Amino acid sequence: MTYQGIHFALDAEQEARLLAAEGDDDALLDVIADIEEAWDKNWLAESDTAWDAIHRCFCNGELLYEGGEYPLNHLICGGRQLVAWEETEYTVSYVTAAQVKEVAVAARRMSRDSLHERYDEIDRESYGSELSDEDFAYVWALFGNVVDLFERAAAADRAVIFTVDA
Repeated sequence: MTYQGIHFALDAEQEARLLAAEGDDDALLDVIADIEEAWDKNWLAESDTAWDAIHRCFCNGELLYEGGEYPLNHLICGGRQLVAWEETEYTVSYVTAAQVKEVAVAARRMSRDSLHERYDEIDRESYGSELSDEDFAYVWALFGNVVDLFERAAAADRAVIFTVDA
C-alpha cells in the first residue's frame, strides 16, 4: 500500500527546530506535527500517492532512499533521512536550501516524455499498482506541483522536507 506524501518548504525557524530535534524521533515528529498543523498552502505540495512513482522514476525504478543520481533522486525520498521508517512508520527526508536549488533546476528540465520513459522502467512487481497512461497522467500532474514548490523554495532560499506516513 502506498501512503500520501507531502513536501513542505521550511522557513528558518521551522528548519532550526527540525534540525535541533534530529536524533529524537518523538521531538522531531512533534515539530512535523506543528508544520503540518500550520498547513501553509503557499509552502507545501501534496504528492498524494504519486510520490512513489515519482521517486522510482529517479531511482532506477526502485523504491530506495539512496538509489538514483543526484540531484533528481532528492526530489522525493533522497536527502538526509531524519526519521527511521522501521521504528516510526514515518519518513522525513530533508533537502538543504542549497540542494533545493540544484533539484529545482534539474527537475524543471524534465520533459513529460523523459519522465514517461523513466516511468516505463518502474519495476512492475514491486510498484503495487498498475502502470498505465491514466496513472502516468496523475504522476505527471503531481510531479509538476512538486517541481513548482522546489522552484518557489529555491527562490526563497528554503530547505524542503518530504513526509510520508502509514
